[in-house]
Amino acid sequence: MMKIPRQEITLTTLSNGLRLVHCHTPKAHSGIFGVAVRAGSADERPDEAGLAHFVEHTIFKGTSKRSSWHIINRMEAVGGELNAFTTKEETVVYSIFPAGAAQRAAELISDLVSNSRFPDAELDKERNVVADEIDSYLDSPSDAVFDDFEDLMFSGRGVGHNILGTRETLAGFDSTACAGWLRRFYVPGNMVAFYSGSQNAGRISAMVEKYFGTMENTAIPQRIETAGSEKKRDAFNVRKTIDSHQAHCVTGIEVPGLYSDSRHAVSLLTNLTGGPGMNSLLNVALRERRGLVYSVETSSSMFTGCGMMAVYFGCDPEDSVRCSHLTRDVFRQIADGGLSASRIEKAKKQYIGQIILASDNRENNILAAARTTLFRGAPSNLAATAEAINAVNSAQLRVLAEDFAENSSSLTFGPEI
Repeated sequence: MMKIPRQEITLTTLSNGLRLVHCHTPKAHSGIFGVAVRAGSADERPDEAGLAHFVEHTIFKGTSKRSSWHIINRMEAVGGELNAFTTKEETVVYSIFPAGAAQRAAELISDLVSNSRFPDAELDKERNVVADEIDSYLDSPSDAVFDDFEDLMFSGRGVGHNILGTRETLAGFDSTACAGWLRRFYVPGNMVAFYSGSQNAGRISAMVEKYFGTMENTAIPQRIETAGSEKKRDAFNVRKTIDSHQAHCVTGIEVPGLYSDSRHAVSLLTNLTGGPGMNSLLNVALRERRGLVYSVETSSSMFTGCGMMAVYFGCDPEDSVRCSHLTRDVFRQIADGGLSASRIEKAKKQYIGQIILASDNRENNILAAARTTLFRGAPSNLAATAEAINAVNSAQLRVLAEDFAENSSSLTFGPEI
């Protein structure tokens, strides 16, 4: 029986509705503090595409009491770091710092989420930075093919469009738009504060109450989706000609979302077919046995209303069709009962072991706890996750594999063949 490490994670709610996830690591020499906001590119209106990400960039450009220079030096002055990222459905702003600097981090981040002013001169500079980011992303077909695939898969839904937006939408973002986004979404009931470090929960809770307690918990806007967008779209097979020596292919299906009972079956099948292990079924079939690809991976993305499981590989253009057939064959074999009970148990053991190893990364651990609290109301724990994975049965895996084998869509970027 695999031993599951014990995690000391607690959840408290402040007077204004802000939740705080606290992970106590008494011997840690560093701390992590930040906030996760339930707002991402999926919450943008059509003319706002890229605004969530742009606000994440420009929130560091000045507050009512700090210049951008003061902001970027505040944590670095003690050897710390200030970070942020945006996804389809969340934005996270956080700092990693030497033990003892938690108050400095909390005060700074509360200032950023409450008092950012988005000076026009700073916005113009950052607009150029993000435009370059858009261009560099388009220059990477292995990344761009995923964005286009999601756009096709989730056409008409907010989770479909690119997080970065476009140069056209970017040009329309001013201080009024950025400040409006902050007021709409950066409110206590739509946020989770998180801390991992040596200070106890009571002390951190009092500190967060001090710096965030005056924030007003206003109403949170509901996401507006296009009429009929909740329907799955028909399968597609699209090829886009680009100037590249390699073909980049994504094949995938829509799966139930974050609140589905089948989410752990999706995760297990993802790991089994194309996870990080060299013994993953697709790596064996495409690389080890046939040498057709340098790498192949299966990924799954769980959103609040839907999800996606997809396989990516890069190969010689003339091998792309063959690799696609081999990919579906792997899922067909699973659907037809090709996995024995012992093989499934080994897959569970391997996956749980990988999760245990990953739990030693304190940064990833606290970010995951904050995210599950943001979307599911409480932090996850290793024991409950392991129990859910062990409860997955072969019938669940076969149903998912059957859907992939028969109904998957594909998008290929590559030269003419």
